[in-house]
Amino acid sequence: MIRVLICDDQAIVCDGLEAILSTDPEIEVVGLASGGAQGVALALKTRPDVVLMDLKMPGMNGIQATRAIREQLPDTRVLVLTTYDADEWVFDAIRSGAAGYMLKDTPRSKLIPAIKDTALGKTHVDPAVAGKLFNRIAQDSMGQVPSTLAHELSEREREILQLIASGLSNVEIAERLHLSDGTVRNYVSAVLGKLGVSDRTQAAVLALRYGLVD
Repeated sequence: MIRVLICDDQAIVCDGLEAILSTDPEIEVVGLASGGAQGVALALKTRPDVVLMDLKMPGMNGIQATRAIREQLPDTRVLVLTTYDADEWVFDAIRSGAAGYMLKDTPRSKLIPAIKDTALGKTHVDPAVAGKLFNRIAQDSMGQVPSTLAHELSEREREILQLIASGLSNVEIAERLHLSDGTVRNYVSAVLGKLGVSDRTQAAVLALRYGLVD
C-alpha cells in the first residue's frame, strides 16, 4: 500500500485528488493539508511514502515545505503537482528535493502510475517541464561535454550519478550503498566537478542526455 499525503491550499483540489486516488486499491490517502506548514506537520505525523505538493501557497510555499519534508523525512518522496511551469518554480522545486514535477492537467491514467513510480524511487517530469530542464542544461553547459566524460568517472562515481539521476538524496544514497554521509557528499562533489555542473539537477539531466546512466 502506497501512503499519500495531498498538500494544496484549495479544498476542492484536495477533495478531487482524494476521490481520484481512492479508486486505486494500492493507494491510501493518509491526509489532506491546506498549506505548506500543515503539510510538513502532517507529513511528520503520518510519514507518507509520497507527498503530492502544490507550490504557490500562502505562508510556507511548496518549495519551502518540500525542503523541510526532505530534510526531516528522507524516505518520503515529494511529487510536485501544480499549475505552474515557469522556470523559477521548476528549478527551485527540484533543487529543494522534489522527486518529480507534474502539472495539474495530468490525466488520471498518467498521474496514478507516476505516484506509484515515485514511491519506487523513479522520477516523473511533465514533458513541458522536461523541455525547460534540457534547455537550461544546454545553455549552462554550452554543449561542451567531452566525449571521454564517461571514462573520467570511476565505477563508484557512475553508481552515485545513477542514483542522483533517480532522484535519491545523499542520505538515501548513503543507505543504499552502505556509505557514510560524508563519503557520499565527497563523491557527489567529485561527480559535479567532473561533469562541470553546479547542482544535482544539472548533473542528472546531463547524465541522461549523454547516456551516462541507464
